[in-house]
Amino acid sequence: MGKKAINIALGFIPLVVITVLWWYANTFTTMSQAVLPKIGDVVKTFVETFKNGQMQEDLIASFDSVIKGYLIAAVVGITIGSLMGIVKPVKAILQPTITCIRQIPMIAWMPLIILWCGIGQLSKVVLIVVASTFPILVNTQNGIETIPSSYVEVAKLYKLSVFETFFRVYLPHALQGILVGLKLGLSVSWMAVVGAELIASTTGIGYRMSMARTLMQSTVLLSCIVVVGFVGILMDKLLGLLFAQLTPWEKVKSSK
Repeated sequence: MGKKAINIALGFIPLVVITVLWWYANTFTTMSQAVLPKIGDVVKTFVETFKNGQMQEDLIASFDSVIKGYLIAAVVGITIGSLMGIVKPVKAILQPTITCIRQIPMIAWMPLIILWCGIGQLSKVVLIVVASTFPILVNTQNGIETIPSSYVEVAKLYKLSVFETFFRVYLPHALQGILVGLKLGLSVSWMAVVGAELIASTTGIGYRMSMARTLMQSTVLLSCIVVVGFVGILMDKLLGLLFAQLTPWEKVKSSK
């Protein structure tokens, strides 16, 4: 068995432990099934919601908001992060404000965003942008700032334009940091949309969880929680595979 297969197998150990504890609580304790339903009932509920299309409809609504907010955050984060990394006066102007805003919890923005944007997709997209811009921005800035000054001096000797310097010097060196930021930003986007839908929405997987909580439908609530976790892992892995194709030299480095 290869090392990769062993690592995958080890990753399933916590899931197996959780499943066994869940089964034990259902079988050998007096815990109410309204609080912790049987695993079989949760699976049955998931299959039913998948067959009637409800799960797909909720996921599509959430994905729509994530894609819109994430793309905006990526553009804003990479642009501002690059400017802060390259132009020192821009960093001096923006760094204190950005540091201050980053300390505010994501969920604390919701009342203000609802007041501004109302209940609907716009408020979800705005929250995603606010939440996911910062990890992209910070990693982009860090990637830019780690570039050796000698590289920039060489670009000046060759009289490269600002855009040529960025695309030939800054971007290749900072690419790994930018990709890390984009990966973190996607995870934050997914968490943000679920959080927003739990509080103020009429569509999406988070809204379904909120309704299940109100109606005491614990099987629906748990099946949605499992789906949210699985989708988050799937998005992270798919984006990781995409980035691996964009930076094949990193794979060569790690194999040495």
